[in-house]
Order: sequence, then C-alpha cells, then structure tokens
Amino acid sequence: MKKSLSFIFILLVLSFSLAACGTDSNGADKASGDSKKLVMGTSADYKPFEYVDTANSDEFIGYDIDLANMLADELGYEVEIKDMEFSGLITALKTGQVDFVLSAMTPTAERKKNVDFSEVYYTAKNMIIAKKESGITDEEGLKGKTVGVQLGSIQQDEADEIAKSIDLKVETRDRIPELIQDLQNGRFDAIIIENTVANGYLEKNEELQGTTMEVNEEEAGSAIAFPKDSDMTEEFNTALKKLKDNGELDKLAEKWFNGKEE
Repeated sequence: MKKSLSFIFILLVLSFSLAACGTDSNGADKASGDSKKLVMGTSADYKPFEYVDTANSDEFIGYDIDLANMLADELGYEVEIKDMEFSGLITALKTGQVDFVLSAMTPTAERKKNVDFSEVYYTAKNMIIAKKESGITDEEGLKGKTVGVQLGSIQQDEADEIAKSIDLKVETRDRIPELIQDLQNGRFDAIIIENTVANGYLEKNEELQGTTMEVNEEEAGSAIAFPKDSDMTEEFNTALKKLKDNGELDKLAEKWFNGKEE
C-alpha cells in the first residue's frame, strides 16, 4: 500500500513538472526556469536592417537584429531567427511558423488587417545635400543631375525610385565621407543621405545646404508585427518605450545609419 501511494505521488509530481514546461498562451516555449524562446521571422536581404556579411561570417547582423536582441534581453526571451522571403512573413506569422516579425516592415493599413503592429521604432527621413550655388532645393532640381548615395542603403532605394520619374543618374559609394568628398570636388551634383547624418556635415561645411525630403506617412517607419490580439504587442511596446527613453534606440541608429568612419 505504501509503495502504491509512493508511486501515485511520483506520478503526480511528474505530471505537474511536465505541465510547467509547456507552451504559454502566447506561443512562447518555456525551457527551464523563466527562459522563454520566440521565433523571429525576417528577410535577411535588406542591408543595413538585416543581412549576412558573407565575406566575414554566416551570422545575421543589422539594426533589426540588434534591436531584437536588446528587446529579448529586456523582456527575458531567447530569440531564434528564421530567414524567409519578405512576401511570406505575414503568412508565416498568421500560420504560427514564427512568433513575431522584425524586418523593417511598414505598418500599412492593408497589413494591419491581418496582423497587429508595435509602435514605430524607426523612421528614416532623407535629405538632399548640394552646394548652395547649385540651386538644388527639391527633387525636381535633380533632373539631369548625378546623385550620389551609399551602396546598399535605403537612400539608394529612394534615389532609384525617383529615377523612375525624373531623369537623373544614380552613383554609389561605400562610405558617407566618400559621398561628401565627391560632392565637394564636383563628381556629384547632389547626394541623398539620412537627415541625422546630414546635419553633422552641414554644421562643418558652410558651402553645403540640405533639403529634407517629404515622407509619405502611409509608407513611413518600421514596426514589429505580431499575431492579431497578441499580448506580446503591449509587452514589446513597453520595452521599446524604455529603449527610446534611455537613448538606446538613438545609439542603435547611430551605429547602423551614421556612416561615419570608425
């Protein structure tokens, strides 16, 4: 009888232990203790937000990757990154293949029909920089001009898009200082760089002027996507606000978008 009771007690202990190691209501797998694992969906072909520097390693790097790790540390999660086509990220989120998406994704009205988004964590505002004597003060002024942008940057995408409607030549350089130098020596008529970066150069070079480009509010900013009605949306928003308030998001932008020499 004592053996039977002992056996039943052991079974009950095992049952409670197994239950404690299950999956929580938000889909986060709990390993041991308070460790929680989330699968993050991303499309690692969008430098400098998420990409692989194949010449040096096979690791995912970029602004979004660092942000994911910062949020994971803040909230006590372990993050596993799953790389896939950008067009399939929303579907992967809806079907449970990933727990959240962090991939420089814009929270458009159409996407909001299918998933929830965090607050916008980064909004890029581009600026046209030219010599004051050039008379270039807007996009129309770039017609027939040679415009420099940083290779692989979001400004290159912007310039290529403008070139579809305005006749201009787009050239790339690896580093922001190269763009400034080639603008000053006349190889470029204008350059397009991120505004927070541009302000530093404008302060040092009185012969240059900058014009902030208009931002389409529908297409501005990047946010984190979650399944509809997920508790994680509010949780991540709280962590994002903390990172913003303590200056960590500014430091992250400085690291990945400033283009200054190290």
